[in-house]
Amino acid sequence: MADAATRLATLAEDLLGSPLPVRLRAWDGSETGPAEGPVLVVRDRRALRRMVWKPGELGLARAWVAGEIDVEGDLYEALDRLSGIVWERGEETRGLLASVRDPRVRAAAGTLLRLARPLPPPPPPAEEARGRSGGRHSRRRDKQAISHHYDVGNDFYALVLGPSMVYSCAYWTDGGTLEEAQRAKLDLVARKLALKEGDRLLDVGCGWGSMAIHAAREYGARVVGITLSREQAAFARKRIAEEGLTDRIEIRVQDYRDVPDGPFDAISSIGMAEHVGAVKYREYADILYGLLKPGGRLLNHQISRRPEPDEEAYRVDAFIDAYVFPDGELAPMGRTLTTLEDAGFEVRDVEALREHYALTLRRWVANLEEEWGRAVRLSSPARARIWRLYMAASAVSFERNRIGVNQFLAVKTPPSGTSGLPLRTREWTE
Repeated sequence: MADAATRLATLAEDLLGSPLPVRLRAWDGSETGPAEGPVLVVRDRRALRRMVWKPGELGLARAWVAGEIDVEGDLYEALDRLSGIVWERGEETRGLLASVRDPRVRAAAGTLLRLARPLPPPPPPAEEARGRSGGRHSRRRDKQAISHHYDVGNDFYALVLGPSMVYSCAYWTDGGTLEEAQRAKLDLVARKLALKEGDRLLDVGCGWGSMAIHAAREYGARVVGITLSREQAAFARKRIAEEGLTDRIEIRVQDYRDVPDGPFDAISSIGMAEHVGAVKYREYADILYGLLKPGGRLLNHQISRRPEPDEEAYRVDAFIDAYVFPDGELAPMGRTLTTLEDAGFEVRDVEALREHYALTLRRWVANLEEEWGRAVRLSSPARARIWRLYMAASAVSFERNRIGVNQFLAVKTPPSGTSGLPLRTREWTE
């Protein structure tokens, strides 16, 4: 009988329709596959039991989080090789991996059953998001989703993000540090919004307060920052007090649907719209439009995905939904632009920053890996593994143009048609 690695490799190749692109090592020490490059390690049969009971990405995700599968060598290269097969073959392979009705999957399940004994499924890792209550993107459920993602400890985020405490794409110009690139991004947003002394800014999804502090300290703006995370709000308020800016910045634990005190001169929404959801996105755009003064500007910084041939077939990534961003959704760039226009905005500029996010994620992964022991102590081994995989896989997706990130500058242009924007295109870049 063939060893475990050979049987697993044969199974994978039958499913994928091509040779396994990485070396494989099984729990019995057997190995097969390319001699050079990263090694996919299946440490325990429990990983197979998870895939029997949850075919597709969720079973693999649970095995990774539990430490039952791992990668030795270059994680980015391994992810690039493995994801490339699924991505290039498109819906055929993605559907195959998730469907127990396909004959090849039924045959694979039989092989897995023989390899995975004994059969009872292991419980999901404790870090998996469960027990969501309320309708999708209701206020109650959104608050639960935000808490799952952000309330895992400010010290853990500080380790990953660095001193800037900015959890979104940095803006890389001429090299420099992550801190410098994040400051450049915040300043780019402020300049696009044309902030000036006394302007009233609403920062939607304010995180740990970095944009609010930058706008108040460098431009003299009066800022209201809102978040659903109590841990973020507490951290932001402490930073603001230390900066001596409590007279200029107010941080609220508040849903964007509940802001009562518009209008504002400008609104920044940086990395927040991904949480809104397709069913609520028009409402989100309408609310932000209503909160602006005539002539007010919106800077919406948002991750996008490539359009699907059949948009009705789009499904949220199972790993990210279960372990990273519960209920998070990505929309194609064109849909976001159309929705903003339908809400009444005049969209004046769209800037793609895809490569910038790949660079940012690689810096975050490096921070995590350099402080791995401390990261584990601050969270858990499983949580640290989740973040390493999520950020590395996201970096590869940005690099391969599977996802992107864009800044939309939109204006609530009054009936007079006076937008207030400069005649010279992108004057804020000078």
